[in-house]
Amino acid sequence: MDRVTTQWINSFAGTNVLVDTFMIATTKFGVPILVVLVIAQWWSTVNVSHVRHTCIAAGLSFLVGLAVNQLILIFIHRVRPYDAGASHLIISKSADWSFPSDHATTSIAIVAAFAFRGLPRRALLFAVGALLVCWSRVFVGIHYLTDVLGGGLTGLVAAALVWRFYPEGSRLDRFVTSIL
Repeated sequence: MDRVTTQWINSFAGTNVLVDTFMIATTKFGVPILVVLVIAQWWSTVNVSHVRHTCIAAGLSFLVGLAVNQLILIFIHRVRPYDAGASHLIISKSADWSFPSDHATTSIAIVAAFAFRGLPRRALLFAVGALLVCWSRVFVGIHYLTDVLGGGLTGLVAAALVWRFYPEGSRLDRFVTSIL
């Protein structure tokens, strides 16, 4: 089922120059744009300390998610779909294993950090970007759908861990959120 779904999503790659260009740009620049948008939240004029705490939590969730992915990669060596003949690649090849998707992990970690801290409008804005990033990874042929789903789950777990162990209002939090 994973292969079939991945092939269906990827089947549209190479059929429309505008869509291909958009998806390639999304897969290359989507995560950096999300990071810049998180950084921009630092200067929010509404509920400043809470939003700043959430920005720090989003960054920590991003990093924890990537660290967990590196641990997973020690044990799971999934071949990329283009190497298995399951997708048509329209970007450069990747040198690492396919599962889980780091792009999905990082983008979903950001969304979850904002959602877990009760900022639904901001979380929704980030969710739109994260879903585009996740879809683009399958579209361009670099990941299976389950690579993206697994990465998204890792991002959720990372954000939940940060939510649990990085409390708002702690001494460290007050210090960090007072910067700038």
